Amino acid sequence: MQQRERQGSVDTTVGYEVPRASDRPPLALGETAADASLPGALHATVALGETLAAPLPEVAEGASAPRVTSTSTSVLPRVEAEGKGVRLVPTSGPRYRTVRSLGEGGMGEVALVEDRDIGRNVAMKRLRATFGQGPAVVARFVDEVRTIGNLEHPNIVPIHDVGVDESGRYFFVMKYVDGETLESIVTRLQAGDPRAIADHGITRRVEIFVGLLRALQYAHARGVVHRDVKPANVMIGRYGEVVLMDWGVARPIAKVGAHDDAQRMSPDEMRATPSRASETHAGALIGTPLYMSPEQAAGKNDELDARSDLYSACLVFHELLGLRHYRSSTSGSLGELLEAIRAQEPENVHTMFPAHPANPQGIPAELAHFCRRGLARDPAARWQSAEEMIAELEAILEGRCRVQCPVTFMKRSTREMGLFVDRRPRFAMGAAIVTALVVLGLIANALRDLIL
Repeated sequence: MQQRERQGSVDTTVGYEVPRASDRPPLALGETAADASLPGALHATVALGETLAAPLPEVAEGASAPRVTSTSTSVLPRVEAEGKGVRLVPTSGPRYRTVRSLGEGGMGEVALVEDRDIGRNVAMKRLRATFGQGPAVVARFVDEVRTIGNLEHPNIVPIHDVGVDESGRYFFVMKYVDGETLESIVTRLQAGDPRAIADHGITRRVEIFVGLLRALQYAHARGVVHRDVKPANVMIGRYGEVVLMDWGVARPIAKVGAHDDAQRMSPDEMRATPSRASETHAGALIGTPLYMSPEQAAGKNDELDARSDLYSACLVFHELLGLRHYRSSTSGSLGELLEAIRAQEPENVHTMFPAHPANPQGIPAELAHFCRRGLARDPAARWQSAEEMIAELEAILEGRCRVQCPVTFMKRSTREMGLFVDRRPRFAMGAAIVTALVVLGLIANALRDLIL
């Protein structure tokens, strides 16, 4: 869920021109991937709480909706000057005043609201009225609140408050990140926006990705997987801060799969075109298809761990660097896309990043090697932790890249030679003079032989 209003835009990922996921109207309860257009399904988050609805968790027989009362009343008094003193004027009414809508999904909606007590703008997410206040719905909402509430980190949006509004709907209040999504930045880079290109060179893009990795590093250390890492869920604030948003389908690693209730998709539901071959794709889809790991695409939710998030993160990084989606050449049905994710090995480093006008100097070879490892189909062959990835990228930024090909050998050798000169300048100068004299001697001998 984005915390920024954006004008309608198009997304040409996977060869389609469709509204971006954030601009698409939500699907109705019970609507499947087959009912919607394929591109929309590719960008949708497939789980209850986002654009593809699913059955709710089972609840005990006879359970009833919780009885709720409004808790969003303003508390602090208004302070007014009165002569040489002050007067406290009691206030009443809702604490939060809606300014405008920021977006909505299948289960929740986010609005920019004014906190009248503190005097600041914040973002409020609340249950959509159409979902009611049943125990299963509220239970999922509570899970999201407690997941985010236990992840206190600079790169994760914090929760400030929870409550019930005047209409009886549960809500939680979080920091309003004034900025733009990574999806928006990629779009501007793809369009050749001069300001975006100037502000987002390769080094800055790596720094943004490191911010995303730090959020995942902290969440994984706390035993939580996000399961929906994508550009639309990454916000870049006005001060350059990177914030990972929308933890609505996050789950504790140890419990992933235990209570997942995402929709089981039948072959018909997987079929988006009449020519689609009939295949059985059993498995619960949770996440956004275009950014799923192979194990997510196979519906193996009980096997998802940190490496699944890191695969999705590498897809985001690949798109941020190359300005095209990793599977932009894939076309066909949703089922065919999922099959490609499950079966295909990553591209060769030499073809991974086609030329793009916004990348006049190309993508450094060491980053291509980095992405290729992160996109390995086998989780055991990928980067094993966000910490490991951060260390590798920091080494790359410092020029200490791994030697993995002739290009990286030359870059590493040049750096080491420079460090040697810095450490022992006199010795290096003497060696250079001797080498030059030897070369001149060899040239002189060769010329003499030619003359004679």
